[in-house]
Amino acid sequence: MSFSNTDTGSKPADPYKAKNIDHATIKEKIEGLTEFISASKFGMMTTRDGSSGALVSRCMALAAKEGGGVDLIFHTNTESGKTNDISSDPHINISFLNSSGEWASAWLGDLGDGKHDGGPQDPRIGVIKVTTKTATYAVSRKNAISRVAEVAQGVITGNAASVNKLREISEEDVLTWRASNKLVQ
Repeated sequence: MSFSNTDTGSKPADPYKAKNIDHATIKEKIEGLTEFISASKFGMMTTRDGSSGALVSRCMALAAKEGGGVDLIFHTNTESGKTNDISSDPHINISFLNSSGEWASAWLGDLGDGKHDGGPQDPRIGVIKVTTKTATYAVSRKNAISRVAEVAQGVITGNAASVNKLREISEEDVLTWRASNKLVQ
């Protein structure tokens, strides 16, 4: 049971979650997550600035996946600041949003000194490996028109709309998945 700062009686404190939680198998949850991430390609990495404590987010292109698809690899410019953030506080969040085809691009420029040229030997190029601890994601349960109708019905009736499959992957799920994938490899 999680903390609640209000008494809701016999009703769930988070009716959206109660209505949309999907009790899928670990395999279904992990495969759904990895498909979603692969389709999204770009994610927002949030770190904590070591000097100010402020949260800092930036777009990152997914380079690869490990650990059966749950651990994420990103290339980075080691001089960009995020490596300092991660050194001072290794807790980070990665979020992906799949929507309408917007895109992002990253470029590591040639400094013209024969060393910092953006190529494979450029000393600024680094790798960030994100080892997943837990994950939560939602996939649409219905098409757009059905979701609008469900939300409208919820507004009229006061009931939460059931429009997504809300999937939570626990730390235990991740460890089980990693262990099962090590046996296969």
